[in-house]
Amino acid sequence: MIVTLTVNPSLDRTVELEHALERGEVQRMARNVEEPGGKGVNVTRALVAAGAASIAVLPGRADDPLVIALASAGVPVATVPIAARLRSNVTITEPDGVTTKLNELGPELTEAEQRALIAAVVAQAADASWLVLAGSLPPSLTPDFYVRVVREARAAGVAARIAVDTSGGPLAALVDSGEPVDLIKPNGEELAELAGEPDADALESDPERVAEVAATLVPRGIRSALVTLGSKGAVLVGEGRGWFAPAPRIVPRSTVGAGDSSLAGFLLAVTEGAAPERALAQAVAHGAAAASLPGSAVPSRELADASAITVIRIRGAVAPVIP
Repeated sequence: MIVTLTVNPSLDRTVELEHALERGEVQRMARNVEEPGGKGVNVTRALVAAGAASIAVLPGRADDPLVIALASAGVPVATVPIAARLRSNVTITEPDGVTTKLNELGPELTEAEQRALIAAVVAQAADASWLVLAGSLPPSLTPDFYVRVVREARAAGVAARIAVDTSGGPLAALVDSGEPVDLIKPNGEELAELAGEPDADALESDPERVAEVAATLVPRGIRSALVTLGSKGAVLVGEGRGWFAPAPRIVPRSTVGAGDSSLAGFLLAVTEGAAPERALAQAVAHGAAAASLPGSAVPSRELADASAITVIRIRGAVAPVIP
């Protein structure tokens, strides 16, 4: 079982345009879809689509539209009731795959609601193989919220391996805490921000440099890193080694949730006993398949074929240990 925590889930409305976005103009929609989302929710959706056992823990009342949408989609969830409604986001995708997101900040969570959410995820993760903490935090939470979750999970005896997919202040707070986690999954821009790299575009174009930068996090408690690089592919560091897998050529439709599908593909492969480099291949296959689908749709296992993904060893990379 893989348990995910999404503190700031969203009901995502994706609008596909017939032509490139023109600011200030009236344009026709080619397609309009509304789906439940949020990083952890998307990871669970992708895992379930691949036949793996997963449950998404999130805040939300039973009558919240997002919770109802998840139930209708057959996504296993464990919810913690809160007073506020969950957020809604709007994504605009253009014919060439360019994606623009308009995200609400998220609900106010009281301290009691925060404690209840942590207790719920700790209880769900008691017998899990992985615990995934994913996504942004609502404004009412301090950046160290994920640090709290990790500490309370370990104090309660949770033995699951922990993966974190977040950015900005929450990611920096986790790394600065020195709290050991098994995996982080930043994208190139998030890694550049975390490490103080001045040029995120240059970093993303240099897989060897990505591996070097990711490896500097090992003294700060990060055991491994999966760094997604969009259309360029992904880098994995671990076991004193690094690997790069270029992304296959696809016709992009929407990049929403592609990174979440990448993480799901990686966890799926690891739990099935794949070697690190083949887990990286599965991550890239899942991410590419997701980007070729509309909205925040997740790929089936058949669509995410890793057999054609080439993995290149990065020589000289010094990195932490893969879980």
